[in-house]
This record gives sequence, structure tokens and C-alpha cells, in this order.
Amino acid sequence: MEIIEKRIIVDGETLNDEIININAFLSHRVDVRLLEEIGEAFRKRFDDIADQVNMILTVEASGIAIAAFTAKYFNYAPVLIAKKENPNTLREGYYFTEISSLADRTLTTIKIEKKFLGEHDRCLIIDDKLAKGEDVLGLAHIAREAGARVLGAGLVIEKEFQEGGKKVREKGIRVESLAIVTKIENGKVFFRRQES
Repeated sequence: MEIIEKRIIVDGETLNDEIININAFLSHRVDVRLLEEIGEAFRKRFDDIADQVNMILTVEASGIAIAAFTAKYFNYAPVLIAKKENPNTLREGYYFTEISSLADRTLTTIKIEKKFLGEHDRCLIIDDKLAKGEDVLGLAHIAREAGARVLGAGLVIEKEFQEGGKKVREKGIRVESLAIVTKIENGKVFFRRQES
């Protein structure tokens, strides 16, 4: 999606040859018009399965706004947010798995309360970035534990060179990425051209 690529170039910041800071428009200060375009783009990418989606899955925190705006284009499917903290409101038991963070190289346990996810759910995973694939694979693991089915994963930015997309696709999960970064070199971001 050309607008995402432009925003990365203009408003993004490369912190090194692995990390792009998108705080200026997507993960800290959020451009709401851009979120509308992202939601609509995911609907087009997943149009063939849109009528089956009855749950949007994401991980707190950066994926929440993106998932909420995307839900509008999938008949306002509820958004289920995997929690990273252990809130005292999780009272009925939860599904969980560990994921590692590329940014700070830590392990985090993500959790979803059991009563909100089950075998009747057909899920679309939505998140801001795909690097090593940890968030998507973690959410897919939780969905499987619950008996739910993952129909696909929509990512705003995929960093292809970190091979998370390859790992996720090898697990049989359909991945649709709006912008695909092939490499970051000397502060410059390179993209793979996609069909519109």
C-alpha cells in the first residue's frame, strides 16, 4: 500500500537495520484517517472470507486501534485483545503463550480469557508489524487451544528480511501485508512492490 510506504519514509525513523519507529503515525500518535484506509485495505485483501470472520484478534497495545478500525469493515466483528499484563479482571481462566519481543529482546506471556474465544470463532489476526512472527504465531496458538480457527493475518508492515512472514506462512496461515520492507540499510528503507 503506497500510502504506508510514504508514511514510513516521511514520518518513520529507522533505529538500526532491524527496527522502524512508527510512533509518529501508527503506534503512539495515531493517524485516524490512515486507520480508515488500512481497515478498508484489509477488507479488500480478505474480501473472499470477510463474511466468515466473526472475531478480530490482536495483541496490546499497538494493534488495538488498527484492529478496531478494521472490525468496522468486517461487520463490526468484536476485537479480542491478548493482554500482556496479568490484570485482576481475568477471573475465569485464560489461554496463554509466551512471545519474544524484537525491540527489547524479552519474553512476554500473552493471555486471552477463555470465555471470550471458542470453537465457534473464525478469527482474523490484525497487527501493526510482522518481524519474527511471534505475535501472529502466539495468537494462532491461543486460537488453536480454544478450538477457534484462524482465517488469516493482516499486517500493516511486514519486515520480510526478518522472515516472520515465511514462518507464519509455513504454518499454513494466510498473510496479507500492506507494505513489505525487504531491507533497511544505512537508514534507508527498501520495499517490495506488490500488486494493488
